[in-house]
Amino acid sequence: MKSIISWNVNGIRAVEKKGFVEWLTNSNADVVCIQETKAHPGQLSENLLNPAGYKSWFSSAKKPGYSGTAIYSKIEPDSVDIMNDERFDHEGRVIACTFGSTVIISAYFPNSQDAGARLDYKLAFCDGILSYCDNLVKNGKNIVLCGDYNIAHKPIDLANPKSNEKNPGYLPEEREWMDKFTTSGYVDVFRKFCAEPNQYTWWSYRFHAREKNIGWRIDYQCVNEGFLDKVKSSTILNDVLGSDHCPVKIELDI
Repeated sequence: MKSIISWNVNGIRAVEKKGFVEWLTNSNADVVCIQETKAHPGQLSENLLNPAGYKSWFSSAKKPGYSGTAIYSKIEPDSVDIMNDERFDHEGRVIACTFGSTVIISAYFPNSQDAGARLDYKLAFCDGILSYCDNLVKNGKNIVLCGDYNIAHKPIDLANPKSNEKNPGYLPEEREWMDKFTTSGYVDVFRKFCAEPNQYTWWSYRFHAREKNIGWRIDYQCVNEGFLDKVKSSTILNDVLGSDHCPVKIELDI
């Protein structure tokens, strides 16, 4: 396995019309993690279900047109799993593929919403995914937790930190959880390779935010510390269009 890409597509049927399948096949990634599919497999075209060179697995929300995760892989996984926690599985928040000793997870963290309306649910999910990863590592697995975390961790990770301190995605409780996560044996890989500001993965559709690069870095690929030496690079693919997010990519040596 050489490369893993993660992308919140903000509707897989919508991004199909913008060249997603062509992008996927041209990416040549071994594994591609998708978030916010907003669809069930039965609603998808054959091109989305079985693009050339890839197989796909989906975890969909029970609510139509909402949430959902997927993984495309060139390599047949040993197993495909979900969190087995109904609170989160009914929204299709996680799908994970195991390849030998490596588990690649596509996760769509909840949005805490205005005034923290869903903050308790968000933090419950955060603690749930941490426990999920801890159990895998305890059982000898390495993990790559890919996804839209819906959290900008530090001031460097968004264009206007001061004015967003009370906004979802940058609430103190969310940032504190990221502190907890990254001091519990997990590494924000991108920041190991890039300490530069103005590196974002999401931009509002309003106010020409993407053109002005007024964005947030809320999409991550994190690994357990014991796996970090296998990661050779981490990049933000901000030239890829089609969603309000852009993909992120890591290169591995395994």
